[in-house]
Amino acid sequence: MERYLGSSEYIDWSHPLVTAKAAELAQDCHSDEAVAKRCFEFVRDAIQHSWDYRRNPVTCKASEVLIHGTGYCYAKSHLLAALLRANSIPAGLCYQRLTIGADGPPFCLHGLNAVYLENHGWYRIDARGNKPGVAAAFHPPTEALAFPVLSPAERDFPEIWVEPLPVVVRALTEHQTVEQVNRNLPDIEVIQSKVFNADAS
Repeated sequence: MERYLGSSEYIDWSHPLVTAKAAELAQDCHSDEAVAKRCFEFVRDAIQHSWDYRRNPVTCKASEVLIHGTGYCYAKSHLLAALLRANSIPAGLCYQRLTIGADGPPFCLHGLNAVYLENHGWYRIDARGNKPGVAAAFHPPTEALAFPVLSPAERDFPEIWVEPLPVVVRALTEHQTVEQVNRNLPDIEVIQSKVFNADAS
């Protein structure tokens, strides 16, 4: 569990501004659940989703997201993980693979978080920012994520990563504008599972 508390290059909760914001959000909270909810709602509501608001610059580090008040879902998840870890609450990164269109390709990754709560264990939360058709919320133990997985080619990856996936970091650090990121959203290939009939001749 110690791995999910560390400060790092992109989840840089040791940055003084991140540490100060984490302490501010934890004021008057009397449980890890209360702190986690307040951190989640801050990132969801106060940090603008870069594409929804067409906000530059492109951010990746948690401190950058906080300073500029904007980030793609991946960057917002870095900030939320940092705020939680700064409050000694284990947090990691999760991903979904979602279709960009109505159905079928192209696909892209979507970034969210998992937080470890004393009374519930690991609980996934999605602070990408609400809008018409998106109503993510904090209601443990019930998940209320931004997007359902609907298409057979979409995926809800079960892993909880300590650090961002390299493909996500590249998308956020190699492009200069939100428009460029939007044209190069990160994705990973998935292996389609096959069902074999043992009785087949």
